[in-house]
Amino acid sequence: MKFILKSLLLIGALCLIPGMDVGELQGQAAGQAAPGPSLRIDISGQDEPQDVSIAIQLVVAMTLLTLSPSIIMMMTSFTRIVIVLSFVRMAMGVQQAPSNQIVVGLALFLTVFIMAPTWDLIYADAVVPYIEEEATSGQSLQVATEHMKTFMLKQTDEKDVDFMLGLSKLGPMTVDQLPLSVVVPSFVLSELRTAFQMGFLIYMPFIIVDFIVATSLMSMGMMMMPPVIISMPFKILLFVVVDGWNLVIQSLVQSFRP
Repeated sequence: MKFILKSLLLIGALCLIPGMDVGELQGQAAGQAAPGPSLRIDISGQDEPQDVSIAIQLVVAMTLLTLSPSIIMMMTSFTRIVIVLSFVRMAMGVQQAPSNQIVVGLALFLTVFIMAPTWDLIYADAVVPYIEEEATSGQSLQVATEHMKTFMLKQTDEKDVDFMLGLSKLGPMTVDQLPLSVVVPSFVLSELRTAFQMGFLIYMPFIIVDFIVATSLMSMGMMMMPPVIISMPFKILLFVVVDGWNLVIQSLVQSFRP
């Protein structure tokens, strides 16, 4: 945190004194003029008043890079996918297969696959106009925000939006007026609810297998044998026979269709 604050202060200082070079600073510190060649460091943006200076854009870019993990988890389909995949692993009773790295990696690539249409729209409507200097950075950011809001609101339950609006005390407003401070928490609440509903449906077949195995062991008088040891191979066999991974991934992808 101290390093980030020092970096931001350094950037701000360079922006406030764009015309002063390093040699002059050293000369003033020593009480004399700086002779000889000097190194000039200058960060300056365009003089157009409608755009944001390069220094501010740099600070915003650094902030976005710092918050990018939270953005990926909270504003995309990643939350629902990783929770459902975790439920699959727990329902089968295998805690380390697949590993956390594989679950997170699969969830990340599925997120890229599901979010591709939205990101293509953002690239075409926001990034390309900004690169071709047909829109300012503020306008491009506004367009990208609207596309992300559209995706999140399609997956968000209305009662969650009303709940967050009531907590924020902003009063009634239209969909276009909803700020991200309301849309993002509402989207996350809806994603958590949907993920746990899908997890419950995934658990049911495996619970039936556990129940059958436990009943069979009790009827044979093998009460000291843990049912999990016997039921886990049968649950894995059931999952493989029905092609469980394809069914789970297909259900996840189709759950995000408009």
